[in-house]
Amino acid sequence: MLGLGLGAALVLGTFLPGALGAGPPHAPPTAPLKQRQTRLAARSEQALLGLYALDSRLAAARGNLGALRAQAEGLRREQEQVRHQIALVEGTLRASERLLGDRLRILYEEGEPNPMAILLGAASLDDAVTRLDELERSARQGAQAAVEAKDGRAKLKDLALELASRVREVQVLEAQATATAGALADARAQRLAYLHSLSRQRRFTAHQIAALTTRARHVVERAQAVQAKSEASGPPRIVAVPAPQGARTLTVTATGYSLPGHTSTGLPVGFGVVAVDPGVIPLGTRLTIPGYGAGVAADTGTAVQGNTIDLWFPTLADAMAWGRRTVTITLH
Repeated sequence: MLGLGLGAALVLGTFLPGALGAGPPHAPPTAPLKQRQTRLAARSEQALLGLYALDSRLAAARGNLGALRAQAEGLRREQEQVRHQIALVEGTLRASERLLGDRLRILYEEGEPNPMAILLGAASLDDAVTRLDELERSARQGAQAAVEAKDGRAKLKDLALELASRVREVQVLEAQATATAGALADARAQRLAYLHSLSRQRRFTAHQIAALTTRARHVVERAQAVQAKSEASGPPRIVAVPAPQGARTLTVTATGYSLPGHTSTGLPVGFGVVAVDPGVIPLGTRLTIPGYGAGVAADTGTAVQGNTIDLWFPTLADAMAWGRRTVTITLH
């Protein structure tokens, strides 16, 4: 004989308050699922808060990365400008050196101008002074242009080296920022996957709760049908002795058993299940069994007739220790 599970008995207690009085002494089978649903909701809330924190850090990392990229782009533009300026200065330097070379070649070919010859060949003293100033200024300007071009090129090259160093530093920071943003993006993706997993678990648990509720309702309907049929068939074969305060007692033979499986209504067996003859003890009745504890009349069996009941135990040793004994039970 397969007994009706504790889960079914407790669900009966939940859905049959009229038959069970104040209710079962244990939690209904949906209680663990609801507790799990509560834990899943708490985990989802924590995961969502963690996702918000990751989003904030990721936004800051991406903002920092964007700033570094903009800085690197600005430095590259400065480098390009410096390279252009270096090219211009080198062009100016080559032109100055070419002019100085041409002048030196002319001086070599024609000989260095003689100041005395310039004085003697001048039309006036002012003309002589002007020609001498122009000769000196021309020599000085050519040399100065070459010196300034060399100094400018040296400064520009120093600036180019400095810019290159800054570019390398920014590139290192950019690489670090890219790695940080990538790691945060991966962590965010994992957190989203975890949230989706929790959501699936919550949906599945809700489905289980709904299924158990539906099955419990079916058990109630079956129990009511059996009880109605039993009442229609005539008075019980054994009359219970009324007890004070609305309870009654009944002396029965109680047998312990330990069998896995499901009850006649399809629910799993469990501790607290009592198989009864519904003609004697209506299904859904709460029972107090000395030496066993609280139970619920929640199953029937072909071997359970008259003033006999079967008690489910989790192990064969427990069932054998109970054996078969006569006890006076209380029906609530």
